[in-house]
Amino acid sequence: MANKDYYETLGVGKDAGEEEIKKAFKKGALKYHPDRNPDNKEAEDKFKEMNEAYQVLSNSEKRARYDQYGTADANGSGFEGSSDFSGFGGFGDIFGDIFGGGFSSRNQNGPKKGADLEYNINLTFEESVFGVEKDVSITRNEKCGDCNGSGAKAGTTPKTCDKCGGNGQIKVQRNTAFGSFASMSTCDKCGGSGKIISEPCKTCHGSGKQRKNRKIKVNIPGGVDTGNVMPLRGQGEQGEKGGPAGDLYINIRVTPHKTFKRKGIDIHIESHISFGYASMGTEIKVPTVDGDVKYKVPGGTQSGTVFRLKGKGIPRVNGHGRGDQYVKVIVDIPKSLNDKQKEALKVFMQANGESVEIFEENKKSFVDKILGK
Repeated sequence: MANKDYYETLGVGKDAGEEEIKKAFKKGALKYHPDRNPDNKEAEDKFKEMNEAYQVLSNSEKRARYDQYGTADANGSGFEGSSDFSGFGGFGDIFGDIFGGGFSSRNQNGPKKGADLEYNINLTFEESVFGVEKDVSITRNEKCGDCNGSGAKAGTTPKTCDKCGGNGQIKVQRNTAFGSFASMSTCDKCGGSGKIISEPCKTCHGSGKQRKNRKIKVNIPGGVDTGNVMPLRGQGEQGEKGGPAGDLYINIRVTPHKTFKRKGIDIHIESHISFGYASMGTEIKVPTVDGDVKYKVPGGTQSGTVFRLKGKGIPRVNGHGRGDQYVKVIVDIPKSLNDKQKEALKVFMQANGESVEIFEENKKSFVDKILGK
């Protein structure tokens, strides 16, 4: 549903609360559910859209991402675009919560994607500009090495549940106020796994999983900024029943720099020079992320003038070219002058045709006060 409005799909406003969203989905699901519209492709597609919208808006984290980036994918930074919602599961995945199990569920015992993981990483300003390789340490569920994920003791194999026939669910017909519906209940004998393990693996106790500490090398491209999210596909939790592993999302945080201020892909700094240099012109040393460079400031430069250093800014993430660096010149006006400086300044003012009588009057008035005249 790329570029579609989830709020519009459910018919709610962007400020809708959890209960309003649930109520809107329930109303639409009753209308378009495939069990009530057999062989109706249009209704099925509509139901898929509502299911997808509900999966995002009912999850506070996914909803926040959607509101900020226009997608529920944790990759809101632009590293990689995706509208893949395969991790949501089948139509019936959320009906137990909404309808109390009142609808038939599909693929409940099929492969399921593993849970996603998140990791916060801090970068220096320079690391964010040029990119860096970092080691990320995570703990995740992986396939048990002793039973190869089967959950059964080495030398034994799980058996198909004789009550559900390996489906993990038992079909039950229910009569409701909305009509008669087929309900799928979790098999109470196998717990929904479809398998019976008579001798569980001693290492994983029948779960087929082990907690493992892993160190993963992450190549962070130059140009990233605080708030960017970098997805590492397949580095999350192990999937269920042969499903794919979840993803690992790297949340980028950049430490502010004392000198450089970032605005988009440009860098801004301030450079202070004296009144004399601003008037006569000078050559200044300007710090950049590539090292110091020399820049000739022309005579007559006014305070607040901005010069551009082309190509000295931030690289475009996964793109070509760099931004620029902008240097704002601040002319420092002396807060106090000695007698020699004052006389020199008076000569300068007189050369410009400016009157200096006010300074003489102030000086005379001060002397008179001292002498009591």
